[in-house]
Amino acid sequence: MIKEFSAETGLLKKTVIYSRMIRLSHTIFALPFALSGLVLALREHQVTPAMVLWIITAMVGARSAAMGFNRIADADIDAENPRTAIREIPSGTITKREAFIFTIFSSALLIFAAAMLSEICFWLSFPLLGFLFFYSYTKRFTWLAHIYLGFAIGLAPVAVWIAIAGLPGLSVIILSLALMSHIAGFDILYAC
Repeated sequence: MIKEFSAETGLLKKTVIYSRMIRLSHTIFALPFALSGLVLALREHQVTPAMVLWIITAMVGARSAAMGFNRIADADIDAENPRTAIREIPSGTITKREAFIFTIFSSALLIFAAAMLSEICFWLSFPLLGFLFFYSYTKRFTWLAHIYLGFAIGLAPVAVWIAIAGLPGLSVIILSLALMSHIAGFDILYAC
């Protein structure tokens, strides 16, 4: 009984640590942006509960993979900055290897969820992951990194629309551009 409790406590503790690493609260914050594409698509297309489930799963997988990769890419830089040295990898709470495995698992979750939505979503999940991972390096060479991040998150409504309806309509493109501006501005303020 004590070993079971200890194992459950250990698993819960690890879950909390990983949730902090990827900023699960930010994932929850970003989820309505993705689902706004779903709301727009509902006006013209049929959406099933299974589609909603796979869309949410894909969003969580994409964001978790992106944040895991970002933490790995920035680990050495984070270790040198007193503000970020307390993050999970620099502080030793999570090893780079564990973060790498987590990132692979999260990427696989996105790819699987995308495959469950449609073949086009499956194929688009690979360049999407590359696009999301590349953000981690934009901070090193351009002041446009905040715009890039806004664009990456702004893709969420378009991705949801593609999952439901195929080619994106004008309304979801306008929504994505507005979201890009909102997130980029928010990220600039956050960085300050």
